[in-house]
Amino acid sequence: MIHVIASIQIKEGHLSEFVEIFKNNIPKVLEEKGCLEYVPTVDLPTGLPPQEVNTAVVTIIEKWNSVEDLMGHLSAPHMLVYREKTKALVEKMSVKVLEEV
Repeated sequence: MIHVIASIQIKEGHLSEFVEIFKNNIPKVLEEKGCLEYVPTVDLPTGLPPQEVNTAVVTIIEKWNSVEDLMGHLSAPHMLVYREKTKALVEKMSVKVLEEV
């Protein structure tokens, strides 16, 4: 199993629009081969000293059976449509693909 943490910086004033498009795509992603978890999250201010809060970032928490399943996800037709719908809303993005040690 692999874990994916995708951080998506949303352009100012477009967070709710992005989240709506993202959530509409979730059922299709959950049907994909190897998808175990696919959840959008936002920062929860807690006051913990090391925490950096950014209200314009949506962090996607994903779990996949394999890298091959993740690669299939990236090229799935609904993901191509999703990226087209959201490209004008996204400032920048970063991805971490992790495995347990």
